[in-house]
Amino acid sequence: MTNKDKAISVIQSLDDDVSLDDVIDRLYLLRKIELGIAQADADDVMEHDDFMNELESEDAAG
Repeated sequence: MTNKDKAISVIQSLDDDVSLDDVIDRLYLLRKIELGIAQADADDVMEHDDFMNELESEDAAG
């Protein structure tokens, strides 16, 4: 499925009275999900505990 086909499918799944902002939000969400899946497939992930430790370190520094 092409990106255009994906976008059309998403848009067609929405209500007829959807706002353009909601369309953009839905397409943005689709893109973020696709990027996350690609990262996971490439094993470009971080363990939950490591992420939480990094987040806590940033909180303490800022």
